[in-house]
Amino acid sequence: MKHIGTCELCGREEVETTVHHLTPKEMGGTFEPTADLCIPCHKQIHALYTNEELAVRLNTIEDLQKDPKIWSFVKWIRKQPSSKVPRIKKSNERKRK
Repeated sequence: MKHIGTCELCGREEVETTVHHLTPKEMGGTFEPTADLCIPCHKQIHALYTNEELAVRLNTIEDLQKDPKIWSFVKWIRKQPSSKVPRIKKSNERKRK
């Protein structure tokens, strides 16, 4: 479900957000904590990481913010207007998994 709010990862305001399961549902996270993320951040997370990586080591906003792969994207997207929805491609590393 989408709504307008603030992205918990990049902090942009007045963006369309979706619910991100911090522990993927497939990995038992159905009733675990969630975060409201803007669509670009949400897509970028899933383009960079497998569900296994998300469940084991990146299952909090703080852990995601400390990870260098997503952090470089977050620094960039923070400077973009709320209306910008960039194209997201799976990383080459993620494609191989």
